Amino acid sequence: MALTTPADGRTTMDDITALILDDHAAFRRGFARLDDAADVGQQRAVWEPLALYLEIHAEAEERILYPHLVRRGGPDADEETEDAIGDHNKIRDAIAASRTHEIGSDAWWKAVWDARRENTEHLGEEEDEALPDFRRHATVELRAELAQQWLAFYAEHPSGAGLTFRDKDPERFVAKYTK
Repeated sequence: MALTTPADGRTTMDDITALILDDHAAFRRGFARLDDAADVGQQRAVWEPLALYLEIHAEAEERILYPHLVRRGGPDADEETEDAIGDHNKIRDAIAASRTHEIGSDAWWKAVWDARRENTEHLGEEEDEALPDFRRHATVELRAELAQQWLAFYAEHPSGAGLTFRDKDPERFVAKYTK
């Protein structure tokens, strides 16, 4: 994880949105590595940790970021959150589909590229809409507090330990955290 220091002396570890962007960069690199995977062994070595990382990241966002966006975001926060939860569901579903096929098979590649396409769309929307909305409406102190929760979440769930990756109903999710 890169620890850049802006002019005010903070590091990326002081802001949940920067930590999320670090994850996004890692996902893009992971999918690029998958492009270069020359055989089934390399494909497995890249895909399995990437798929797990995608699932852990979605769970972390759903537990830490999105409840606060719904409560503190702008007028589009509910819609942004519903869309993000729906995107996470599509990514999880594509990952689950990939696990039902032989690595390297056409059906496996289709599931992997479905996950990639959904993830790419999700990252763009989140980076262009949800994260800027959160930055505009959350205090620097809240962003730092959530960054610490984010880091603790990853430490508490190495390799996804204790997590169950299940789809969530986007509307029910938003209703649970509505302002």
